[in-house]
Amino acid sequence: MLQLAIAALVSAALFAGAALYISLVEHPARLGLADAPLLAQWKPSYRRALPIQSGLALAGGVAGVIVGYLATDWIWFAGSALLLANWPFTLSVIMPVNKRLMAIEEKEAGAESRALLVKWGKLHNIRSALGAATTLLYAWALAGAG
Repeated sequence: MLQLAIAALVSAALFAGAALYISLVEHPARLGLADAPLLAQWKPSYRRALPIQSGLALAGGVAGVIVGYLATDWIWFAGSALLLANWPFTLSVIMPVNKRLMAIEEKEAGAESRALLVKWGKLHNIRSALGAATTLLYAWALAGAG
């Protein structure tokens, strides 16, 4: 069980690290670009980040549920709920913004695409917070389990 708990924590920490990097470094720097390069940079970045972040959220969330069940510890379940909440949040709230952005051609980039990317950044901050909170909860549970 300890190995699975460590795997859950590592997955959550990797998710949080990637999400926080995007929120605190990549996206703010990207917003300094003109509209067309801004959109042109976001599209491949999003495509590359999608499988990594979704996989880490799923792996860390499922592992946390299993550890919570085996340890009968609510902290693992709470962390898992936060990490797995990224899926419905992304699909229902962020994905419509993503689809609108992907539909805009770089040559058509302007005020609309910039406003959508500012909105996207604010929504992505929520993903970062969910990942960071999960990491803290998992670390707390793991420290208490020792």
